[in-house]
Amino acid sequence: MKSSHSCQAIVVICMDFRLRSAIRKWTDKTIKGGFDKVAIAGGVKNLPFVLDQVELSYKLHHITEVYLINHEDCGAYGAESTLEKHQKDLKFAKKIIKEKFPHLKIITLYQNLNGQFLKV
Repeated sequence: MKSSHSCQAIVVICMDFRLRSAIRKWTDKTIKGGFDKVAIAGGVKNLPFVLDQVELSYKLHHITEVYLINHEDCGAYGAESTLEKHQKDLKFAKKIIKEKFPHLKIITLYQNLNGQFLKV
């Protein structure tokens, strides 16, 4: 059964409550065509789950963009929560998603706790 509704993107973020305000401001400014939101501890850390959600969003809501956002001081990463580790994981997630969905635009970002977003 094909859905009659669609949106522009899926946004994958960490569930951390400290990010909500900045994420809301950023999505309001950046995404005009609606989006599905996935909030999971560690953002892209659980890549199999993220892949399932991207696939569902694509099939059900016909997305054309994927935003993957990890953040500073992530408890799910623990001692591994370094900028370098997040960059590595975000780039790997982008590569895997791009292999499965080559036509989707994939944007990877790293969010500082001060609300600043860095392109990865």
